[in-house]
Amino acid sequence: MTELELQHLRREKWHVDGESVRTLEDARDFIDSVGMALLYPLRPMPLLPTFIGAVAGTDRKLPERKLSLGNTDAQLAEELVTRLVQSRHVFETQLNHETLLLSPSVFPYYYALASDRNPRQPLRSRVRGKASPLAEHVFGALEEHGPMSQVALRDSLGGALSDAAIVRALDELSAALKIVRVGSDSHNGNLWDTYYRWAREEVENGVRISDAEALSALISQYLEAVVAATQGEVESFLSPIVSRARVGEVVRALLAAREFVYTPSETRTLITVAHRATGESPSARSERPVNAAVPRRRNG
Repeated sequence: MTELELQHLRREKWHVDGESVRTLEDARDFIDSVGMALLYPLRPMPLLPTFIGAVAGTDRKLPERKLSLGNTDAQLAEELVTRLVQSRHVFETQLNHETLLLSPSVFPYYYALASDRNPRQPLRSRVRGKASPLAEHVFGALEEHGPMSQVALRDSLGGALSDAAIVRALDELSAALKIVRVGSDSHNGNLWDTYYRWAREEVENGVRISDAEALSALISQYLEAVVAATQGEVESFLSPIVSRARVGEVVRALLAAREFVYTPSETRTLITVAHRATGESPSARSERPVNAAVPRRRNG
């Protein structure tokens, strides 16, 4: 695979080749196809598609979140994502303080690795440690009262709290997959609820999935999303929730099991899922277990 061929396949899959995503149906198809995408680009940018890039139909001059005000593509992207969230066709989490969108099929695997598997307790994430006192109070308010806006939370917890403090607590809980944005309107802003109440089935599925199964599935889906990647790129994407050493161990196990294959490029060696080399369809591959050769242990 040449670099030109790889870039062509990515641009086509990520809808940055002029074929823009403009309707809700297009947006659903895009999320189902890639499985994961950032809403806005990051600096530095990880190897991932972006939803705003798909809406704009290009990867050139895309605004970051802080510069998106007044951008028509950003406005449409936000509207589509809100509707996808409300219909549970997209699940939101965070990657390096930017929104990461996950398809319904990918979310339980991500939840299994990024959460503490105690959805009713706001106290501890295996990645982030103990929650702040304010985050615990915010979680308790949502648990007691159901979906609430930022303003309603501030009023419930005491009007002296600043908006910035509430936002930090919401970000903390959202990053730990404790709460989720479930809606938005022009008067009250975003509405938040506990993840376990809003997406009970998906959360329960995530709790039951082993680390080994979740990690192998996420690596596979990541390679599907980006077509092919170096081991370093795979490790970099997952490093916020899993150690690089553990990711490398699983990649090597799946290469040995021939679930993944090396594909030489012009300047580097890339890894891709086996069906791209053999012509096997992704649907046929999904009928086989992807974690048979992966040692089962907790990540660390």
